[in-house]
Amino acid sequence: MDNFNPTEPVSSHSDGPDTHLAPELRTPLRDDAFALTDDTKIDAIAGHFREIMHLLGLDLTDDSLKGTPHRVAKMYVQEWFRGLNPEHRPEVRLFENRYNYQQMLVERDITVFSCCEHHFVPIIGKAHVAYLPGEHVVGLSKLNRVVQYYARRPQVQERLTRQIAEELKNALHTDDVAVLIEADHLCVMSRGVNDTSSGTLTAEYGGAFGQDAQLRQEFLRLIGK
Repeated sequence: MDNFNPTEPVSSHSDGPDTHLAPELRTPLRDDAFALTDDTKIDAIAGHFREIMHLLGLDLTDDSLKGTPHRVAKMYVQEWFRGLNPEHRPEVRLFENRYNYQQMLVERDITVFSCCEHHFVPIIGKAHVAYLPGEHVVGLSKLNRVVQYYARRPQVQERLTRQIAEELKNALHTDDVAVLIEADHLCVMSRGVNDTSSGTLTAEYGGAFGQDAQLRQEFLRLIGK
């Protein structure tokens, strides 16, 4: 598969994982993004990465290096970028709010591991999400899974924040959702300005969180901001 050549990029995928999102929030994908199997993609990426390593002058017969192209390809398809595949979109099940819990529900310090789409190096941080329950509540682990699904693809933090918020609004049937992400970008830390002390914060406030300053302040207090 070393000679695999993808077709030229076209507009965002019309049948992909983000059709429920506004066009500006969709991850840019070609129309044939899911035409190949994962195994085929791994073989092709391994071939291309082998060539990159060769051009860098590395000895691919070395025991430590010879398996690297396949390891990297498998990591890309099955781990780092698994959120590109709509088959991995989490099913968010709701449960009747029998306890009549009406206060803000917060899930904080959700691990974010993503990848900068500009340099393909990691974005590492935490996400904090909150919503106001109505007739239903959601299993807490599903909030983590939504964050992980959208994080595990090439990203910019601003879009990631809004994607998570819109997914939660859609799943919870309410606009009363808040999302805050704080993250370190290795493209800033390891290249360019080489700044290892700065961090990036993004937030999206929907419904009551956008209208009520006291509610926003309570959310920030609960997550320690």
